[in-house]
Amino acid sequence: MADPNRIWTAALIVIGDEILSGRTQDRNVAQIATWLNVQGIRLREVRVVADDSGAIVEAVNTLRARNDYLFTTGGIGPTHDDITVDAIADALGVGVVVHDDARAMLAGYYDTRGGLTEARLRMARVPEGASLIENRMSGAPGIRHGNIFIMAGVPHITAGMLEALTGRLEGGLPLLSATLGCWVAESEIADLLGDVERAHDGCQIGSYPFFREGRVGANFVVRSTDAERLDACMAALGEGLARGGWPPVPGGI
Repeated sequence: MADPNRIWTAALIVIGDEILSGRTQDRNVAQIATWLNVQGIRLREVRVVADDSGAIVEAVNTLRARNDYLFTTGGIGPTHDDITVDAIADALGVGVVVHDDARAMLAGYYDTRGGLTEARLRMARVPEGASLIENRMSGAPGIRHGNIFIMAGVPHITAGMLEALTGRLEGGLPLLSATLGCWVAESEIADLLGDVERAHDGCQIGSYPFFREGRVGANFVVRSTDAERLDACMAALGEGLARGGWPPVPGGI
């Protein structure tokens, strides 16, 4: 039986010149990270790369080697600058083929939308040996090759592909979290945070400062895969803040 306490990891490559230029704001990092936590998988690193084959190849080979899973978003559409499939095939050392099931899906989707053109057929191309990830939104499927998941860049389409993968990946225990807020400068309670975390094995405390209403404050997020340990850590942190004269706010500020 697999060790439920093993930490499974993933990386994400966000592909697209439009992200790096600032023209498009990425929303996939947050939704993929949240989804992975529920699957018991930790998103360990994110890299944003241009529509450049060499950059994609280097990122794919680096990140797939040191994580259990690698996700990519962007660059799998019908236009000339959608080069993700070709670049990942290069990284894997395989050819690019038209997947018969993907062709059939696209033909059905575009039957009443002008037909399956050469440009649209590009979305049926996959690295040789790949399987498909269902996409109910636009007909063009995502792609899986080993531990690599090649997904759309459009957030609502990405969400649909994640839904199709839900429960299908091996992972560990889901990562739980809870938040306390406090009107205090984090520098004043840095020792408290460290002491509480060290006293509660299996818990991590993240500190997120802010400035509002002319005052400084911070939200403290406690994370653990064990609900009892999480509750105990939260209680200790809240008690420590209260003793110092900084009333904690459950749920954050």
